[in-house]
Amino acid sequence: MAKDAGKVSKNAKVVKDAAQSAASKAFVRVIVSERSDKTGAYVFKEKMIHKDKVKEFLATSGQ
Repeated sequence: MAKDAGKVSKNAKVVKDAAQSAASKAFVRVIVSERSDKTGAYVFKEKMIHKDKVKEFLATSGQ
């Protein structure tokens, strides 16, 4: 039996709103490691930032 041309794999992603999907891909997760003043251990801070503002964020977070 041949596959039906109209069927879509259940594993295929279905995009409901192409504009929203494209906009969400413009954001990246930035993870910055810092030393804790209290314990001296490393603390990791995560933030979702627009990809155009990553350099700005990293410049200010290093202070």
